Amino acid sequence: MHTLPATDIELAAWLRLSLAPGLKPAALRLMLSAFGLPGAILGQSPQALAGVAGDAAARAALAPPGPEFDARLDAVIAWRELPGNQVVTLDDPAYPPALLTMPDPPPLLYIKGRLDLLHTRAVALIGSRSATPQGVEDAERFARELSAAGVAIVSGLALGIDGAAHRGGLEGIGGTVAVIGTGADLVYPAAHHALARQIAVQGAILSEWPLGTPARAANFPQRNRLIAGLASGVVIVEAAMRSGSLITARLANEMGRDIFALPGSIHAPLSRGCHRIIKQGAKLVESPEEVLEELGFARRPAVRAASASTQTVLRDGVDSRNAPPVNASAKVQPALATASAAEVNHPELTTSDTGEAVCAGSEPAPDSTTLSIAAGTPLKKPRPAAAKQAAAHGEFAAPEPPVPPLNAAAPDAQRLLAALGHSPTTLEILATRTEMEDSALQTTLLQLELAGQVTLLPGGRFMRASHSRPRVDQG
Repeated sequence: MHTLPATDIELAAWLRLSLAPGLKPAALRLMLSAFGLPGAILGQSPQALAGVAGDAAARAALAPPGPEFDARLDAVIAWRELPGNQVVTLDDPAYPPALLTMPDPPPLLYIKGRLDLLHTRAVALIGSRSATPQGVEDAERFARELSAAGVAIVSGLALGIDGAAHRGGLEGIGGTVAVIGTGADLVYPAAHHALARQIAVQGAILSEWPLGTPARAANFPQRNRLIAGLASGVVIVEAAMRSGSLITARLANEMGRDIFALPGSIHAPLSRGCHRIIKQGAKLVESPEEVLEELGFARRPAVRAASASTQTVLRDGVDSRNAPPVNASAKVQPALATASAAEVNHPELTTSDTGEAVCAGSEPAPDSTTLSIAAGTPLKKPRPAAAKQAAAHGEFAAPEPPVPPLNAAAPDAQRLLAALGHSPTTLEILATRTEMEDSALQTTLLQLELAGQVTLLPGGRFMRASHSRPRVDQG
C-alpha cells in the first residue's frame, strides 16, 4: 500500500482547510463533494460555499491563514520526508476505507509505520488506564490471539488496557494500530515512548491532530471516534461506570460496529462499566474465539511476529535493523445510544475511571489499601490452608513460627493485594506478578488470610474476601 503524495501546493491547501478554526470535518466533506479538491474550494465565493455547508463553514474556509501557517507547512513537509512517515489526504487511495464510512472523516491523517494495517480487518481493544493485573493479562491474551488470527488490534496508546492491547497485538501477524490524541510527533503518556517506537516500526501510529499538538482534554473524545471507526468490533476489557471506554462504545454503536465486553466480579469497580454495557446489549465474551466467530473472521495460520528483543526499533533518524465489516448477529440495543451527554464531557485525560479529576500530563496516583487488623492483636484462628499448602512440599513439616501481626502499611501486603484482584489466582501467578520471594509471599498471604482480607479457594487459588472493598483496584 502506497500513498499518492500531494504536491506542496496541494498539501498547503489541505493543511489550510484542516487548520481553519470552526470548519468541521463534516462541513468540509460537503464542500469537497460539491467542488472537488481544496484548491477549488478556496477559489469559490462565500455565497457558493454557504449554499453547500452554511454561512459559518463558508467564513471559516475562506478566512486567511494565520501568520504561523508557512512555518507549520514547512514542518509538515519536513516531517513527511522522514522514513516511515506519511501525510494521507481524504482523496488519497491510501486513506483508510473504514474511516470513509464515518460522517466526519478527518481531511488529513498523519501516519507513522505500516499503511497496510489501515486496510485490513481490525478489532479495537480498550479499557481502563488503571487496569488490574488480571485485566492487563486478559487484554494481552485477547490481543495476542486475535493478532495471531490476522486481525489488527486498534487502541489508544493509553496506560493500562491500551498498552497491554498494543503489546499483545505486536506478537502476531495482525499487528497493532495506535490512534493518538496528540500530534504524531509527540508521545503521550511519556511512559510509552519505547512502546510507541516499536509500534512505529512493526505497526502504525495514526493522528488527525496537527504536528506539535499536546495532550488536551477535548482531543480524546475525537480520538475515540477514530478508534471506533477503524474497527469492525470494539472489545471492552475493564471499565468503571464513568469511563472513556463507554464513550467509544457508544460512538462505535452509532457507526454500526459490534460491541463486546468481558465480565468480571460484581465486587470489582472496573467490571461495573462492562456489566452496564452488557445489560444494554453488548455481547458478553470470554474468549478471543468468540469475537472471531461473532465477526465472521476466519482464523489465519498463526505466525509469531519477531520479538522486540531481537530488533532495534527506533525512528526519525535512528537506525533500525529490522524495519520491516462484517456485523455480528447480536447488535447493541438502542439503549446504548442514550448515554448521557455528561459522559462525553469526561474524556479519559481529565477524568479517571472512578470519576476523579486528572490533570493533563499526570499519571494516576498509586492506590493504597487500608487493612483493618491492629498491630499486635493476638491471632487465635486455626492454621489457614495457605500455610498447609506451603508446608505440604516437605515430607515432615517443621514447627511453624508464630505469624507476625499484619502491618497495614506493609509494602508487601499492599503489593500482594494489588496483584490479587477479585479473580481467583494461583500461588504461581501471584509470585510472577509480585516478584516476591516464596517465604515472603506465603507469610504475607497467611497474614492477609488471618486478617480476613484474603480467602483460599479449592484448588489452591486465592482471591480477596468478598466483604472487603479496598481502594487498590478502584483506579
